[in-house]
Amino acid sequence: MPEEKQIGIGLLGFGTVGQGVWKHIASNREALESRMGVSLNLVKAGVKNLGKKRDVKIPKRNLTDDLESIVRDPKVDIVCELMGGTDEARALTELAFKLGKTVVTANKALICSHGDRLFKAAQQGGGHYFFEASVAGGIPVIKAIQEGLVANRFPLIFGILNGTSNYILTRMEREGISFDATLDDARSLGYVEADESLDLDGVDAAHKSVILTYLAHGKWVKLSQMLVDGIRDIRLQDIQVARELGYKIKLIASIQTVGSDQYLAVSVLPSLISTQEVVANVDEVYNAVSIHGDVVGTNVMIGRGAGQDATASSVISDIADGVRSLMGAPIHEGTSQPPIRQERTLAKLEDIQSRYYIRLKVVDQPGVLARLTAILGEESISVATVNQLPDEEVDAASLYLTTHMTDEAAIQNMKRKFKRLRSIVLENPVVFRIFEP
Repeated sequence: MPEEKQIGIGLLGFGTVGQGVWKHIASNREALESRMGVSLNLVKAGVKNLGKKRDVKIPKRNLTDDLESIVRDPKVDIVCELMGGTDEARALTELAFKLGKTVVTANKALICSHGDRLFKAAQQGGGHYFFEASVAGGIPVIKAIQEGLVANRFPLIFGILNGTSNYILTRMEREGISFDATLDDARSLGYVEADESLDLDGVDAAHKSVILTYLAHGKWVKLSQMLVDGIRDIRLQDIQVARELGYKIKLIASIQTVGSDQYLAVSVLPSLISTQEVVANVDEVYNAVSIHGDVVGTNVMIGRGAGQDATASSVISDIADGVRSLMGAPIHEGTSQPPIRQERTLAKLEDIQSRYYIRLKVVDQPGVLARLTAILGEESISVATVNQLPDEEVDAASLYLTTHMTDEAAIQNMKRKFKRLRSIVLENPVVFRIFEP
């Protein structure tokens, strides 16, 4: 029998995900090698601190703090970039492609910032770039879009793409715990990124949305071109009012064609979503992606969005695709099968239509509601429901409104006008979209 080909794997970064990848390849080596038809060689793992204690123990000869040496090592065929950040990660990824190597990454921020440049570098160097683990952890959403649903165009992709925010909202809803208290629990469990704004302000989900937009529509969107907001303004009263109206509040990422499919709107926003929707009932640290294809209809994928094992599963799946590419098998990924580039421009605010939920803290005196209603009328915003709950402050009232269909431009104008009414509007208005797929 011919000798089995050996594929060398090098890891740039040996944190939570890197250790998970090493652990699962080492413990499941026989099954993985049988499925892939090759021998897997875990060559080296690159770290910043050789003396740091780690949960996964590997021989010292397999650790190095010279990450570039891993990329240049002729024994390494597949480079797994699991280090995070963008500058050093980009330089090492480009070097790998220059050397004709295959790269697997879980680094959504890197792809979001430099994806187009890196895909071109991979093509020029003859390598391949795999990035399933960069979006939705263990959910194989990238393969679904590129392979299983290749016959489709995608008028709508939406879902929950950040497990930390979903965990916080779940605890608030189920247990009536405040945002701050729930955030403290999430920190203690290690769910929150070191840079908390990534989770709490919607940035992490926005990075993932950029990647999905490219895959579905062949268009790179900058975060500055998206509507992005996080969960910091959500209060228990909002969750209570939403429940009474038949909704739950989730941080919803949405990639949608609007204006008779002429324009593209990309957003990450706290949203009220009907409890009848599957995505609304996905809780804890789980992610969910609902993909609407023009041929297949709706597919919903649910799974752990983060964590060592879920992300390691996606990384190893990409390693398997990398092995197949090295063995000459046809593959589907961003560099070998670019998405169809569609001539859609980004939607303007007036093109984005929705219903909205508005929370206002106002002076509790006659005539206030009439003044607020007049401003809503100026922007052609029609009120559907009004609720009032007691406020902690004397002589103050908390109003909870929902609107009929209007556009984002009108909502932004309304917010600016309300902010100027400091004599009667005591806090900045809080506005959430009512998401109706």
